[in-house]
Amino acid sequence: MDCEMVGVGEGGRSSVLARVSLVNRNGQCVYDKFVKSREEVTDYRTFVSGVRPSDLENADNFEDVQQEIADLIKGRILVGHAIWNDMKVLFLDHPKKHIRDTAKYRPFRELCGGRSPALRILCQKKLGLQVQKGEHSSVTDAQATMRLYTMHKKQWEKTVAAPRLKKKSITNIKPLTING
Repeated sequence: MDCEMVGVGEGGRSSVLARVSLVNRNGQCVYDKFVKSREEVTDYRTFVSGVRPSDLENADNFEDVQQEIADLIKGRILVGHAIWNDMKVLFLDHPKKHIRDTAKYRPFRELCGGRSPALRILCQKKLGLQVQKGEHSSVTDAQATMRLYTMHKKQWEKTVAAPRLKKKSITNIKPLTING
């Protein structure tokens, strides 16, 4: 999943949802909608967001999009980059155990000295692709993020499962009693 935001309020400093895109595990776009802001947009951030006033003229209502996304992601693994930003503008949450965030995945962070890597850097280093040059596309970004995940899925899922396995094995151990 990936979202594009526009600015509202004084100087466009506050971010609101303008577009949301979901792709499946094969990178095929399964959802892509522009979203009508509930507040007056003061900065379209077109140079980054790719969103123009004309994109939002006949856009869907926020509440409808929010519900559709909630229904689509329920019970599924959600893949994204810095996904907390997308969830924040959608006013949604998702179980942590079902989130795969390329900005938080340790092997990707190690590429940037332990810091959260930019998606464009990850794509350059891991996929050999140039993304986010100029205007962004939430579909392209979601596809790139999904590709990063699927390339590393096997190892990634081992790291996600490992802590849960450790907890289970510790809680299933019976205390040692010595009869003496």
